[in-house]
Amino acid sequence: MFIKLTKEQQHLMIADIQDFFSREKGEDLTEFAAERVLDFFKESLAPHFYNVAVLDAKHVLEQQFSSIEEEILTLERPIKK
Repeated sequence: MFIKLTKEQQHLMIADIQDFFSREKGEDLTEFAAERVLDFFKESLAPHFYNVAVLDAKHVLEQQFSSIEEEILTLERPIKK
């Protein structure tokens, strides 16, 4: 999956990764190493998050369409027999 980040987004994420490793593991990561970690997340984990987001959006749209359908049906007029 190809994820295009701006340079600013990438730098912020790399800094966050370096900060996380420093706080949680007591390790200082070079910018290159942090970029490799970011690449791993983008290539291996991001598709999982993306797919969950797609399913969430699908669920929201299904609810909205259902609501619209109910609203449209309230416009029906009785037919005299």
